[in-house]
Amino acid sequence: MTPDAVFTFANMDLFWLILALAGGAFGAMIGANFAFAFTGVTILVGFAVLVTTGSSAFLDYVSFGPVFGPHIAFAGGVAAAAYAARKNVLDGGGKDVNSPLAGVGRPDVLWVGALFGLGGYVFHKLIVMIPWFGTHTDSVAFTVVCSGILARIIFGKSSVFHKITAPTDDARWLDWQEKPAQLTTVGLFASMLAAGAAVMLRGYIAPASANPDAVAANVQVIPFAISALCIFFVAMGWRFPVTHHMTITAALAASIYFPIVGSGLVAVLIGTVFGIVAAFAGEYFARWTYAHGDTHIDPPAGVIWFMNTLAVGSAALFA
Repeated sequence: MTPDAVFTFANMDLFWLILALAGGAFGAMIGANFAFAFTGVTILVGFAVLVTTGSSAFLDYVSFGPVFGPHIAFAGGVAAAAYAARKNVLDGGGKDVNSPLAGVGRPDVLWVGALFGLGGYVFHKLIVMIPWFGTHTDSVAFTVVCSGILARIIFGKSSVFHKITAPTDDARWLDWQEKPAQLTTVGLFASMLAAGAAVMLRGYIAPASANPDAVAANVQVIPFAISALCIFFVAMGWRFPVTHHMTITAALAASIYFPIVGSGLVAVLIGTVFGIVAAFAGEYFARWTYAHGDTHIDPPAGVIWFMNTLAVGSAALFA
């Protein structure tokens, strides 16, 4: 508990509200994709802290909280980019989530990031309070999507949803990853790796940790973190795979089905199937919201919350 935690409302407190402002602004300063990649760095640290001390505080408040939580830092960067493009100060346009916006030299751009960071914190807290849904979905990813939609409505000129069309030079997401054969291959191996890692972490690391239940509940964040680190290179213009919607889905599905099916191999196969579905769902979501839009609505986040809900909900039927 922080010294300011006594000022609370609806599971929120003044200390973290203030930090959420700063987190959103910082995400805008360094660029949304760089902010998300730093989420991956902090997850690796936070998971190590969880394993050794039993405390999830680092994960909760740094990786997925006001410091580098995607619903705060990444979402703040996305909204700031949309605003900067609307003001004609961002050459890359409203979908440019790679450029560090501190370089624009406009305080108002950073303030937009701050306000969306604060809004992301508040909205996320409210989502968690929704009966069943709040505890059976990825509330962070859901908030990222809703924040991106709001930013487009406020700052964009295009509609939120569009007719799904084949990719063209000016209407596509990841040209190196969009063809079915490539997408299947990337989805297969990324998901298989993630599912296998999750099963091993749950089977071997969790029982030996300081807080086995908490570690078992969070093993999916390690494959997610590794995928997030790849976004450093995407932000620098390299054609790296974008797989975090696949890996977190596959890892989560494998982890929650592992104790149900009692077989690591079967759990990995289940996780891999979930991950491949997430791969194609990501491309579908991109063509529906991103490709023809003029601001960034995040395809991976649009898939993660839905696939999380599907995995958790389906597993509950067999538990």
